Formats: sequence, C-alpha cells, structure tokens
Amino acid sequence: MYNELYAAWRREIEEASLGGLPSDFYTRVSAYLKRIRDEGNLIDKKSVKMSLLDREAQNVRRMLEELLWARYRKLIQTITEDQKLPSQLLSAEEGKMCETFVTFTAAYQKFIQDLLQGQSIEPAAQTAKTEAEPVHKRVTLRFTKSTPAMVGLDMKTYGPFMAEDVASLPVENARILVKRGLAVLVEVS
Repeated sequence: MYNELYAAWRREIEEASLGGLPSDFYTRVSAYLKRIRDEGNLIDKKSVKMSLLDREAQNVRRMLEELLWARYRKLIQTITEDQKLPSQLLSAEEGKMCETFVTFTAAYQKFIQDLLQGQSIEPAAQTAKTEAEPVHKRVTLRFTKSTPAMVGLDMKTYGPFMAEDVASLPVENARILVKRGLAVLVEVS
C-alpha cells in the first residue's frame, strides 16, 4: 500500500491535472494506517522496529494529507471549469462529496447566464430555496499551521490561512480542521 500511496501522491504533486484513484483507495489507506498502529501496540516502544513504524506512519500521514489537499484544489478547479464530475478519477468517498458541488456550480452558472441575458429571475423561487437551506453555525478558530483555501459547507471560500490567523468558519468545517491538527477552537466572550 505504501508504494501505491507514494505513486498517487507523487502524481498529484507533480501533474497539473487530476489523477485517477481506485474507488476503494482511501478505505485501504485507512486500513493500512490502522495495521501500522496495531502492530506498534504489540512491540517494545524503544525498539528499532517501533522507530521504523513511527517513521512509516508519519510519512503515510504526510503524503496522505498533501494528496488530499492537492486533489481538493484540483477537484474544485475541475468542477468549476467543466461543470461536471470527473467520476472515473474519483474514489467512492470523493464522488459522494462532489455531487452537491457539481449541482451548485451548474445552477450558479445558469443563474449567471440568465441574468446576463436579461431573463427574468423569480425572487420568490430563490427566496424559497434560501429559506430551505440549513443555517450554518459558525465558530472561531486559531490556525496552528498554514492551510490552503477551502470551500466551506455553506459554499463560501475561506482562506488561505497562515499559522496564528484567526477566522470564523462553519462548525462542520471547523471540526475537521481541529481534528487534523490545523487549528484550535477559540472561545469568544
């Protein structure tokens, strides 16, 4: 699995276009990381083997994080430009997450075309859609590491952020950033 991850990481870092991934790629990477962790729990913490396992796990996590961010940026660009989902290049998880963005992008492009052509826009229909959308609660974060720009669950762009930047983001996005160790919650009084 290490070699497969390395090849995917290298392709995404070196090539401008989005590379393909098997649909079960992330499931297998996750199982691989779990296997490394489980094996580490069974051996002496001060052994050479433990040191090698730690280094392997660090390399896997670093490559995986860089791969994910590179794919994220390329997916947003591809969907925005082509207005279609490159499903043959995506893992199962990426395919599910991108479906709503493709729908949003197509609807927004149509809105722009209609507006620029002077076609009537029905405010009542737009208001109904807006009222049906969930309200995204926001929290304040302090970034601990540099983080590239991202599209929040409210479909707004946030970032890029440098270490020590403070920003307000939707709770769902904040939870992911905190879990990845990229930011910490800030209590505002």
